[in-house]
Amino acid sequence: MNGDYIRKMAINKWKMKYFMLQNLPMALLAGLRIIHIDREKAQVSIPNKYLNKNPFRSIYFATQSMAAELATGILAMAAVKDSQVPVSMLVLNMEASFMKKATTKIIFTSQDGDAIADAIKQAQEDGEGHTVKASSIGRNTKNEIVAEFQFTWTFKTKTKKT
Repeated sequence: MNGDYIRKMAINKWKMKYFMLQNLPMALLAGLRIIHIDREKAQVSIPNKYLNKNPFRSIYFATQSMAAELATGILAMAAVKDSQVPVSMLVLNMEASFMKKATTKIIFTSQDGDAIADAIKQAQEDGEGHTVKASSIGRNTKNEIVAEFQFTWTFKTKTKKT
């Protein structure tokens, strides 16, 4: 399996639903959808629906966090699969800022695929762990910024146990 397989699977509605059912069941329940992915950029939508709402009739921040993380995480998954050496990936930190109430469908966009691929390449070259801060910006249907997330991903080559 390579990164192109991940990218094709991510935009196939049924394959991605099956993947989420197995690996990210809460994302499936929340209705997250990957609407675009290439080597540099990914976009994930989250609907404003009953299961995602908070008492203030907006999308709950934790649900927004899932969508924002998936936008960076799918880029990381595909880049890891593109690598020749097995690499582990893990979220080290998350920061978030909320600008507006999320009362419509929100689309989170991450454009940090190149930075992620560079960190993975460095990890492969020197065997050390490397981090990258990937951003994910959520916009509503009026194209207004609703939230901004920063995820610090860490990548390290996997070592064989002897």
